[in-house]
Amino acid sequence: MITLKKILVPTDFSEHSNKAALYGAELARKFGAELHLMHSIEMTPLMYGEGAYIAPETEAEVEAAATLQLEKQLADSVGDLTIVRKIEHGHPFVETIRYAKENDIGLIVLGTHGRGAIAHMLLGSVAEKVVRKAPCPVLTVRDKEHDFVMP
Repeated sequence: MITLKKILVPTDFSEHSNKAALYGAELARKFGAELHLMHSIEMTPLMYGEGAYIAPETEAEVEAAATLQLEKQLADSVGDLTIVRKIEHGHPFVETIRYAKENDIGLIVLGTHGRGAIAHMLLGSVAEKVVRKAPCPVLTVRDKEHDFVMP
C-alpha cells in the first residue's frame, strides 16, 4: 500500500503551479499528508545582465512579495490540511531536489508550462530536471489536464 506523509509542491505562482497546488492539496487530504509549498527565489546577476548589482533592499522586497503570495496560495482551501510554506534561495531545480531530500518528501507535484520544442531546447525544463533527479516519485500536472471532480 502506498502511504504519503509529505507532499511537496514547488511553485512559481503561475497558473500551472496553482493547478499543481490544487492536485497536491487534494492528494494530501486523501493521504492525510503534510503539504509543503515552496518557492525558490533566484537573484543572480544573470537575471539582470552582466555586471548587475542587486541591492539588499531589492532582495528583501522580492522575498517579502514572494512570502505574501505563498501565504495566499491555497489560503481559501486549507480546511484540515497541514501546510508548510517555505521560501528558498537558489535555482528552482536545485532547491526542489535539495528540499525534497532534506525533508523526506514522499511525492513532488509540479506544474509544467508545456513550452514548444524550440523554447524547451533553449531554456530547458525545470520539471524535466526534477523528474530525472528527484529522490521520490514526481507527478507533473499540465494546465490542460482534467480537474479533480467529485461525482
